[in-house]
Amino acid sequence: MVTLRALTPDDAPALTRVYSGASIRHTTGQALTLDQAHEKIRAALARAAETPRAQWSWGIVATGEMIGLISLRRRSPSMGTLSYILREDTWGNGYATQAARLVVDFAFTTAGLERLEAMHHPDNPASGRVLAKVGFTRTGTFDRCVEDGPAVPYQVYALQSLVPYGQG
Repeated sequence: MVTLRALTPDDAPALTRVYSGASIRHTTGQALTLDQAHEKIRAALARAAETPRAQWSWGIVATGEMIGLISLRRRSPSMGTLSYILREDTWGNGYATQAARLVVDFAFTTAGLERLEAMHHPDNPASGRVLAKVGFTRTGTFDRCVEDGPAVPYQVYALQSLVPYGQG
């Protein structure tokens, strides 16, 4: 069972474990330092205080510890993006799927969004399976420049709310 909770400054060591090893292979490729983890948490807490709110970040908790991070970003009044990362030693247990379902529900109810989008690196098909299990449909690719390398065709997915906000 997965729960989501707000980040706290005490989460910095756990966040460095999440952003390391194979978990970052298809992100920046750079492990997060303790100082960077503290800054990431400070930024998330500052965004939580903004009005109107444009971003939510939660720690993914399973087996009594924080094993990942999931975020929802409002890109327009009705559309948002979903992103997540899990600690490598927790892959394959359905945790990302459970967390994504919780955030999708939040996005379509509390945040009032009508459409969500997400994408993943083409060499990370497990992330695509998570999105499909939650109800996302693959819509195409997006060429994303990564560091100094060539553009990479990220797989793009979308999910439309079945009930427009305020009509449910």
